[in-house]
Amino acid sequence: MKYIAGALVAACGLVCSGLTAAAQETYSYSLVQNDEEIGYLKVIEDGASTSVEYYMDDNGRGPKHTEQIIMGPHNVPLEWSIVGKSLMGGDVEESFKLSDGVAIWNSQADQGHADVQGDVLYAVNDGSPWANYVYAKALLADADHRLPVIPTGEMKLEKVEDVTLAADGKKAVLSVYRLSGIDLAPTLIALDEEGKFFSQFSEASVVVKDGYVALANSLMELARELQTQRYKDLAQQLRHTYDAPYAIVNVHILDPRTAGISAPSTILVKDERIEAIEPYQPGKTYPDDVTVFNGAGGTIMPGMWDMHSHASLSSGLYYIAAGVTSTRDMGNNNEFLQQLMKDLDDGTLIGPRITPAGFIEGRSPYSARYGIVVASEQEALDAVDWYAERGYTFIKIYNSMNPAWVPAMAKKSHGRGMRVIGHVPAFTNANAMIRAGYDEITHINQLMLGWLLTPDEDTRTPLRLTGMARAAGLDLDSDKVQETLTLMQENNVGIDPTAVILERLMMSRAGETPPGDVDYLDHMPISYQRYRKRTFVTLEDEAADKAYRDSFQVLMDTLQRMYDAGIVILPGTDDGTGFTVHRELELYRIAGIPAEDVLRIGVLQPAEYLGYGDDLGTIEAGKYADFVLLPSNPLETFNVIKTPRMVVKNGDVYFPEEIYQALSIEPFASKPDEIKGASH
Repeated sequence: MKYIAGALVAACGLVCSGLTAAAQETYSYSLVQNDEEIGYLKVIEDGASTSVEYYMDDNGRGPKHTEQIIMGPHNVPLEWSIVGKSLMGGDVEESFKLSDGVAIWNSQADQGHADVQGDVLYAVNDGSPWANYVYAKALLADADHRLPVIPTGEMKLEKVEDVTLAADGKKAVLSVYRLSGIDLAPTLIALDEEGKFFSQFSEASVVVKDGYVALANSLMELARELQTQRYKDLAQQLRHTYDAPYAIVNVHILDPRTAGISAPSTILVKDERIEAIEPYQPGKTYPDDVTVFNGAGGTIMPGMWDMHSHASLSSGLYYIAAGVTSTRDMGNNNEFLQQLMKDLDDGTLIGPRITPAGFIEGRSPYSARYGIVVASEQEALDAVDWYAERGYTFIKIYNSMNPAWVPAMAKKSHGRGMRVIGHVPAFTNANAMIRAGYDEITHINQLMLGWLLTPDEDTRTPLRLTGMARAAGLDLDSDKVQETLTLMQENNVGIDPTAVILERLMMSRAGETPPGDVDYLDHMPISYQRYRKRTFVTLEDEAADKAYRDSFQVLMDTLQRMYDAGIVILPGTDDGTGFTVHRELELYRIAGIPAEDVLRIGVLQPAEYLGYGDDLGTIEAGKYADFVLLPSNPLETFNVIKTPRMVVKNGDVYFPEEIYQALSIEPFASKPDEIKGASH
């Protein structure tokens, strides 16, 4: 990428405080991910009125809706309506109106009214990227670039830099801004020389003005540079390192192999390893250069795992704050992931250890845009080689893969020492893929759909979710179910259930806090709180609602059957916040798996499965210092896994309290006291 800092932008069009008659203007944008166009944004501005059409089709998913916006003085919207479908097809019908000092709104998440004085922005719940441009215009018109938000909160806009981007004969002079305050992470947007919306961009995807798609990779690279610098700065602020050994005193140690809890103990850490574990001795003195933390009788357990992540620059902090010290990446931009892993390994960024799976997708109108997309069996085999040559130990197969190519892919993968995991491709079933060489099934619905659908039904579409409503009447003692479970036992095939995501998609209801989010959601920024209170599926009537609820219970019963059958369960979330790791494990408890086995599944089983058992998974002298300090014993009160006080990864110390404060999240627990001199 070539970009030149210092270009000046005339932004006078953004700071006008009144409205004047204007000719109709039309704008078109493309959505780009991994060099593939996955949707569009079309906008018509006609004076104070704006019409927006937003369409995304990413692997059969994506919002599809229209918006109508009426602008008022100071570029503040007076009316805003959104109608269409959300990510997985849930109905969207959102409205906002500001009149005579009263704001009234209605969304999937909430409805309400508020008296308003001065300029205020409504935070849309199901908006398009154009919404962020609307916010930017209003914030630029404000003297300090900050405005209060309805329903609550504050939004701010910061100028990052002026840049010139050039690629393939295309050139754009842009001003880059960072929009923040109401969501989990800031959003980057770029305005052109006339102050018009040019792009919303991240390290993984881009919305860019039509005619400039050639700049998509340049924009993503710019996002990586800008976001990396932000997270580098946070890493310097939030990571605590010690030249001399440090001690954590007065703690109990959980052994996930035996479910044993030790007597009060002291852990000594030197560099990245546990140096020693010794009985706790109140009043013991330590050398002046040894830092001592008071564990206050809490429990230390090994760091948790997420065996189904899609790593980003922002996800690392959330994982560490949640006590998740290791992950498996299940699909990403390959170049980005390799750089991210390097930055994590050398300490540039904060985040968990990453074991990558090589994502391979078949080319179709529904293709996901991660990893490598292939159009022939030979291309698929070449992709296997590409990943093997770079040290990957898994390949992950996705929805649009031709099932006929899987046996050859599995044979080559196994020959190169790689496991084969993934979705069940469309127009086949789990039984066939196990026989073709699968070592692990990704998502429990991918397994169950083989019991619910006919062979000609297409799971590249949202049917892979909506079809789960048919599980309500499924007999788990039926021959077809038992055949699959037996095949998994006989072939030692594991399952990455991601039950938490199925719960979220099947059980979320508009206006309600989802059951998996109850314990943390009110600590989060307001837009994320509202985003979670939505319906992902179409519910025509009470019978449809009941079908999803009953079907989710069958899913939970299936999970229990798999545990009883001795099938290896690998806890994954398909999310990046860390909170869902806690809920995934909690769902295993709700399904009936004993707490001691859930904790073993959460901290030890992935380490052994991946071949890291000599260094990770238990608290022992000589192993890596990857562990979590909890306020009490999770075997007695399981939910304490949600409130870590201190997290250690590779010997570096992190305090979730500090991380959450830096991320505008209300902390869940305080950090332990640091003792000077003798232990107490």
